This record gives sequence, C-alpha cells and structure tokens, in this order.
Amino acid sequence: MKIIIVGATSGIGRELAQQYYQLGNTLAVTGRRKELLQELQGQLPGIHISCFDVQTANVVSELGALITHMDGIDLLIYCAGYGNPANELVAEVELDSTATNVMGFVKTASFAFNYFRKQGHGQLAVISSVAALRGNSHSPAYSASKAYVSNYAEGLNIKASKLHVDVVVTDIRPGFIKTKMAKGYGQFWVAPVEKAARQIRVAIAAKKRVAYVTKRWWLIAVILKRLPFGIYRKIG
Repeated sequence: MKIIIVGATSGIGRELAQQYYQLGNTLAVTGRRKELLQELQGQLPGIHISCFDVQTANVVSELGALITHMDGIDLLIYCAGYGNPANELVAEVELDSTATNVMGFVKTASFAFNYFRKQGHGQLAVISSVAALRGNSHSPAYSASKAYVSNYAEGLNIKASKLHVDVVVTDIRPGFIKTKMAKGYGQFWVAPVEKAARQIRVAIAAKKRVAYVTKRWWLIAVILKRLPFGIYRKIG
C-alpha cells in the first residue's frame, strides 16, 4: 500500500510511519522540521520526505509532487495538529491552533478527497480527538477545531456516498496518548503511543467511519455527549 502521513515528525504520526514501514508499505512523510524528517528517513531507508507547513504551504503542489514520486497513493493520514492547554486564554496560541487544525486540515482533506474521487478509490484518515465532542475551557480552539475535523470527515463520507465513489474517510478520536502534545489537565487512561498507533492501523484497515483510541474511550464519548451542561461546565 502507498501511504502519505502528514505530520510525522513526532508523536502518533511518527509511530504510524515506523509501524507502516515495518509492514512493508511504500511511505511518504511530511512535517515542518526538516532535521526530524531527515532523522526519520535515516531510520527508515527509502521513504519519501517533504518539509512544509500546512498553514502556509501550497499543499496541493507539495502533496502532488509526493504522489508523482510514489506513482499514486492509496491512503493519506492527517496527523498534523496543535493545542496548548492553559488557564489563561492566549490569543496567539488559539489562532495558531485554529490555523493548523482547521485551515491546514481542510486544504489537505479537500485535496485528498478530490484526488481519490478522480482515481476511483482511496482512504483519508484524520486524527481528531475525544475533545471534539464538547467545548473545553483549557483549550477552546483545540476542542472546537477538532470538532470541525470530525464534522468535515462526516460530510466527506456523506459526499462519497452520494457521488457513489469508493472513498472512505476514517475519523480517529484519541483520548490521552503519551506524546509531547499530551499537556492536558487531569489525564487518565493515558495510552502508550505504540498501542495507540496499532489501534489506529486496525481501524483504518477495517475502514471504520469513527474509531476511538484506545477503544474504551467510546464510553467517555457516550458520557460526554449526554452530560448536561450544568454538570459538564464544572469539569470542562
């Protein structure tokens, strides 16, 4: 299988790259930090790398060049994301988080969907979050932007159905994963990144529409969806 992972310099994206590589897939990875991409390429000989920022780059041309080098793709995984929980509301952080998680995402997702539609098949997997289900006082932009990701993914699945094309969009909603981005308050059920990546691969292979990682986070999702605002606001 030919795979592009957008946002693979650290965390879930990097671990997915390592696992997919070990399984013998043809792989391309992107990220903002060139030295980390080169380091990953040294560990995984033969992978393609492309250094760009989804906020500012011409995503269409960057991804198009990678696809040309790979002679097509079957799966694109969007792992780029940013959030920095804090008690104080920092405008710069909120704007940066929104730009990456929304604008960078939608440029990538719309390109991938149109490419797969033209190709006649393909799969887009997006890393959202359990945080997408409700607003969060510690990182309002992060939870709101992840809600955008999940709703956009659902919309693309509906569009694929109406267009009668074999394009699947998988919305991955992780809970707490042990990565450098895991900075939230009151963390629990924190999963090793290796375990999370394995479960993500399984969900993608099964072409699930929505998958919680780790699996038991579906229970938290059910509770969050039904919890009255008067109670939720004390913990959110």
